[in-house]
Amino acid sequence: MAASKKLLILVASPRRKGNSATLANAVQLGAEESGTTVSVAFIDDYITSFLRDCRVCRKADGECSIRDRFRELFFDLFLPADGVVIASPVYWYGLSAQAKAFFDRTFCYYAASYPDSEQVVESMTRKRIGLVMASEETYPGASLGMVHQIQEYSRYTHSEFVGYVRGVGNSRSEVNRDPTEPVVAAETLGREMFTRRFSDFRIDTERSGRVWGEDPSS
Repeated sequence: MAASKKLLILVASPRRKGNSATLANAVQLGAEESGTTVSVAFIDDYITSFLRDCRVCRKADGECSIRDRFRELFFDLFLPADGVVIASPVYWYGLSAQAKAFFDRTFCYYAASYPDSEQVVESMTRKRIGLVMASEETYPGASLGMVHQIQEYSRYTHSEFVGYVRGVGNSRSEVNRDPTEPVVAAETLGREMFTRRFSDFRIDTERSGRVWGEDPSS
C-alpha cells in the first residue's frame, strides 16, 4: 500500500481563530478526507526574527545563529512535505510579514554557504503548492500580488501551483458568510491537492487538443 502524501499548512496569521485559520481548517478537513497526512503550523510559533546577513551571523558549521524554531519548521515539516498550502491574510496587498519571513529565512539553508545546501534545494523542489487568503475588501486586485508571488516561487522551485482561494471577511471567521463560499472552496483545494490537474504550457509543449481526455459520450 502506497504511503499517504504529506501536506503542510502554514498559517501566516497571528490570529488563531481568524479568517486565515478558518480557511486553513477547511483545507485540513478536505485533505484528511482524501487520506492525506496533514501538519498545521502557525509560523508565529517558530519564527521570532527576520533574515539577517548570513555572511556575518552564520555559525562556523554553517548553521543559522538565530535562536528560534525556524530550523525545526523548515527541516522537520516543510522539506519532507509533498505539498504546502500557505494560509495568509492580505496585508498591504501582499503576504503577511510572517509568511515573507519564512520564505526569506530559507535562504540561510539553500545558499551555497550552507554545507548541505544541495540536499536542501532538492527537498525544496517539485512540491504541490496552494494558497488560501483572507481579505477585508472585495476589490479583485487586492490579492493579485500574493498570487503572483506564490506563482513565481512555485516556478522557481519547479513546483506546481495547483490553486488558490480567496475569502472576504473582517471579523473573526466572517469568511463563513462570504457568498462565494471560500470555505467550501478551501476544503475542495485540500481534497484535491494531489489529484488536481496541473498544466503550465510553453510554446513548444506537446499537447493534445483536449484538456480532460476523450469525452466518453462522443
